[in-house]
Amino acid sequence: MTAAARPSVAPGTWSARRRAALVLLFALLCTVAAVVLAGPAAAEPIEPTAPVDPTAPVVPGDGNVDISIGDGSPSSSITLILAITVLSVAPSVLLLATSFTKIIVVLGLTRNALGLPSSPPNQVLTGIALFLTLFVMGPVFSDINEVAVQPYMDGAMTVSQAYDAGVVPLRGFLLDNTRQDELKLMIGLSGEAAPADASEVSMTTLLPAFVLSELKSAFIIGLVIFIPFLVLDMLVSAALMAMGMMMVPPTIVSLPFKLLLFVVVDGWTLVTTALVGSYGGGG
Repeated sequence: MTAAARPSVAPGTWSARRRAALVLLFALLCTVAAVVLAGPAAAEPIEPTAPVDPTAPVVPGDGNVDISIGDGSPSSSITLILAITVLSVAPSVLLLATSFTKIIVVLGLTRNALGLPSSPPNQVLTGIALFLTLFVMGPVFSDINEVAVQPYMDGAMTVSQAYDAGVVPLRGFLLDNTRQDELKLMIGLSGEAAPADASEVSMTTLLPAFVLSELKSAFIIGLVIFIPFLVLDMLVSAALMAMGMMMVPPTIVSLPFKLLLFVVVDGWTLVTTALVGSYGGGG
């Protein structure tokens, strides 16, 4: 083949080939150097470290652990837990162990006797019943605070001792306002032997007897309140029939007369007096 027939190579192609060969050669030299330098270090074995014996914990003092809280009074966290517990059961205690049940039932019956299904509203009746309950139960709450709550807060009593001391005033209130019939009924239903003294009745038996007695007293007071308004309804109904106005609802005509009668006799004062006076002695 003649020189004219050989393929010619461009000068730029030879330059690119030289650069590639130089790069490969440099990479090969770097690899060899890294292997040579790392060889002695990799050949040296690493000696393991011997384990260290654990150190026994040191108890300060004489070795006794003291978990006493200050001067004996309960800490703020314990007081907070007890307060949350009391608040969680407070509605049940308010309904079952105070005068709230009788008061709210009598106020509800009074509203129904007037023929006003929504006036005063339930919130107003509940508020009146609550504050009347605080008024009636004020001496009992004061005694409980004096003989149980304050000594416990001062650290002079434990929880069980505070409960035993605080339940005495409450038990006295419940016994004074529980009828003997309801108390005998609950003692018979409980199956326990009749105690020699009423003060020995358990709280689980005394509370239901107190609630039944309160409901009975509330219905008696409500019946006394209902009778005058019932008579007034009957008179108005008879008058309307005599005049031939049978299409007129008697309740619409009798409502103003009911309100007038209730205001004239100062009904709220009479109802409040009857409710507060019913806790003056035994049931």
